[in-house]
Amino acid sequence: MNKNIYPYIWSVLIPVLVLIAMMQLTHSNTESVSLPYSAFQKELNQGNIKDVTIGTQSIRGDFKQPRDGKTHFTTLRVPEDLRTELDKAGVTYRGAPDTTWIGTLLSWVLPMGLFLGVWIFLMRRMAGGSSGAGGFMQVGKSRAKIYVETDTKVGFDDVAGVDEAKEELVELIEFLKDPKRYSTLGAHIPKGVLLVGPPGTGKTLLARAVAGEAEVPFFSISGSEFVEMFVGVGAARVRDLFQQARAKAPAIIFIDELDALGRARGVFHQTGGNDEREQTLNQLLVELDGFDPSGGLVLLAATNRPEILDPALLRAGRFDRQVLVDRPDKAGRIQILRVHVKKIRLAEDVALEQIAALTTGFTGADLANLVNEAALLATRRRADAVTMIDFNNAIERIVAGLEKKNRILNPREREIVAHHEMGHALMTRLLPGVDPVHKVSIIPRGIGALGYTLQRPTEDRFLMTREELENKIAVLLGGRAAEKLVYRHLSTGAADDLSKATDLARSMVTRYGMDEQLGYVTYDNEPASLLGPGGYGGPGERSFSEHTADAIDGAVRTIIHDVFERVYAALERNRDVLEAGARELLEHETLDAADLDRLAADLVGGGQSVTPLRAGAAK
Repeated sequence: MNKNIYPYIWSVLIPVLVLIAMMQLTHSNTESVSLPYSAFQKELNQGNIKDVTIGTQSIRGDFKQPRDGKTHFTTLRVPEDLRTELDKAGVTYRGAPDTTWIGTLLSWVLPMGLFLGVWIFLMRRMAGGSSGAGGFMQVGKSRAKIYVETDTKVGFDDVAGVDEAKEELVELIEFLKDPKRYSTLGAHIPKGVLLVGPPGTGKTLLARAVAGEAEVPFFSISGSEFVEMFVGVGAARVRDLFQQARAKAPAIIFIDELDALGRARGVFHQTGGNDEREQTLNQLLVELDGFDPSGGLVLLAATNRPEILDPALLRAGRFDRQVLVDRPDKAGRIQILRVHVKKIRLAEDVALEQIAALTTGFTGADLANLVNEAALLATRRRADAVTMIDFNNAIERIVAGLEKKNRILNPREREIVAHHEMGHALMTRLLPGVDPVHKVSIIPRGIGALGYTLQRPTEDRFLMTREELENKIAVLLGGRAAEKLVYRHLSTGAADDLSKATDLARSMVTRYGMDEQLGYVTYDNEPASLLGPGGYGGPGERSFSEHTADAIDGAVRTIIHDVFERVYAALERNRDVLEAGARELLEHETLDAADLDRLAADLVGGGQSVTPLRAGAAK
């Protein structure tokens, strides 16, 4: 007999023995006594019975006084005609139930079978649903989802707006289809390809499209699924994942959110004991070194935080190639919109080019959500097709938030909000190179917005001058300046504007080197993300002196103060237009770009910058 079966025999035998012992113990400790029917009649005639429960075959009851420590009794009934004859003969008699071997067998087998069934069910659940002698709870087994080529149902036609990334991955597809072709010239395919990009840009979708185009098995798993509370489990799962993939090569292994597994070692070291994450990462590095790419196995991974990955992962010979999956440009957004609008019914007035122009900075996931929101809005008003108005309202809902129709402002607050928002809107008309206003409204939206000025850029921008940054600050300060000009007081409504303006001014000083006194030096103590802007005042130690910190604070205050004075002066020269716009906004609650163009015709100094470059400023 196989010795590996012994543990399973004992695991079945021990529960059975425990069950039998429990039944015997229960039977021996019962407080009930079995009486012959003649003895029951005698006790009944003597008045020793307290109460009885009469069944078809048996009688159960209680004694008035315990008999040998027993308070309950049971007896089986005997037919009336037979009892008379037995009593005359002085014979002690008792009843017996009509039992069969089937009933006896069921009385023992059924409880035991139920117990074993529950036990087997619990053991399988603890083992993770797997079979075989793989070890208790099977925690070392890989949890990767395996998709065969017919399961992915995603190809490059379903991925739009990332043409450069697709071109980089076409080579992988050709290799997986014909691995021997690349070995003729001595070249080898990259072992690992890292997809890098902001959230929502389609990294996971692109990886599945590669598997769908190559028509090979696709092993998909998240980086967080490797790490468990048990030491060594993550490393075991990595080994098991690569072992399964090698058995089905050519294949693709895809690890999503690689930063959960591949964080740089030693940065967040845990005190005491070994770090499970580091062991898992070490095993992944070993597996990357150990497999031969000519066998048709390719590792794909995705992350939106490449700056925190361990350098050993990114060296040549492991993740040889990094593919950027960035936010789409205008042409890419048009392609993505064309993919998603296939599922909805469009009206003739819908212009995808115009929608793409209004959605600068949107990712593929944002655009998919936009199309769905527009379709929901059209459905809500019971329309036959989705119109351009639905898309405009959907953009407004995503950017500004949901309308708060139940948030009623008193007349004084509505006037302040109207002047505040018109201050923003007029500054966009007075300054060159500023994102145009799509709509201005005093209808509360979102969590805390009592009104909003919706600006949407009409083109993608990658560089900005100091003058353009100061103009952005001027638009942000337009609301506060309008309140001070009209009401001679300050309110809490400009809190978010001041926060954004201060962040911009601090970035100009500490990141962009745009202050002449501090020089062309960066003082940002938090490294910027590779995929987005960094912050200021992070948890790290400051790399400059107190004197420099005071100079930075002074430079930020100077920028904000100078821009505010220019904005205040510009609105003061155009107070009549500000008042007229506020009255019109109070009457209609919402003004669009055409209304603002009509009001802007009376502006003084329109098209001239109120924040001219100072002598020696960066150009």
